[in-house]
Amino acid sequence: MTALAPAEPEVYLGPEVLFARTGQVGHITLNRPRAINALTHGMVTAIQSMLDDWADDPQIRTVLLTGSGDRGLCAGGDILSLYRDATTGDGSAAAAFFQDEYRLNANISRYAKPFVAIMDGLVLGGGIGLSAHGSHRVVTERSSLGMPETGIGFVPDVGGTWLLSHAPGELGTFLALTAGFVRAADAITLGLADSFITSDRIEQLVALLATTDAAPAIAALAQAAPASRLTAQRPWIDHAFEADSVAAIIDRLNTLATDEARAAAEAMGAKSPTALAVTLAALRSAAHLPSLEAALEQEFRVSVRAHRSHDFSEGVRAQVVDKDRQPRWSPPTLDGVMPATIAGYFAPLQQGEPRLTFSAHIPGPSAF
Repeated sequence: MTALAPAEPEVYLGPEVLFARTGQVGHITLNRPRAINALTHGMVTAIQSMLDDWADDPQIRTVLLTGSGDRGLCAGGDILSLYRDATTGDGSAAAAFFQDEYRLNANISRYAKPFVAIMDGLVLGGGIGLSAHGSHRVVTERSSLGMPETGIGFVPDVGGTWLLSHAPGELGTFLALTAGFVRAADAITLGLADSFITSDRIEQLVALLATTDAAPAIAALAQAAPASRLTAQRPWIDHAFEADSVAAIIDRLNTLATDEARAAAEAMGAKSPTALAVTLAALRSAAHLPSLEAALEQEFRVSVRAHRSHDFSEGVRAQVVDKDRQPRWSPPTLDGVMPATIAGYFAPLQQGEPRLTFSAHIPGPSAF
């Protein structure tokens, strides 16, 4: 359906996140380009508030998400804030952030109007949560998507365990445990994105969305994505990553003895052993949960525990703070990760611990 020609954009709020109305589009722009638009708690709450307003606005037919700067849509959550809360706070700030972020992820997945995310450039962690649950997910030749949490002693969240556990075969397990990055075609194969356009058509798409509904606007500019690398590699990935434990997966990779399998084993060897074991358990569990909301509730329990762990603080220290790239994991090897430790991440929250709940009525998916 075509609407009236758009008026000049009307900017509502800033500076970390900008909101504008252009024609029939409500446009969200993440606006921390120096931090590759990393999400703060304030950004999360501001986005949710505006989505609530736009849901009841008959003049807004489509919501559009983009990032400022030329480096990426969003590099994830504000890791340094989470690190400070882990090392000098009591964890309550992180828990409150996770609560609001995960509720936003769920609301995006069931938003009552088309939600278009242009996943140009780097899209990691929390950026996946903002975009990959949308109804229309667009990647470009510059897109680089990933869930790199195991590299900092954390576990995929923001609905990442739901998305990756429902990817074809064991491709999602491969991505989560290696903390790798995928380009446009592989993102589509994994189910993290839907459509491919070249980056020189982004401005044209933004303009077209102001007067044309999401599906036909994207279809008018979409092109065939390049060939998927993961599709060609799926046989060995499925064979290795269907194993029941991280140690068994690494054994299978070493037995394959190909360059790709060896690289995957080496990548996993550098990650937190505890985070790897908990991530595999979370993925296997999420595959059998009834909904994204159920997966997010599980992720909240795991994230609160992971945030308190030694490996999270140590991983951020090594990768982001001191940047020595020499994390001292505890335990340092997989054989030191006890089953009881893994189970503890998933245990019911105790009285007084923060909880994640969703409203009794969550709107159904878009009918547009």
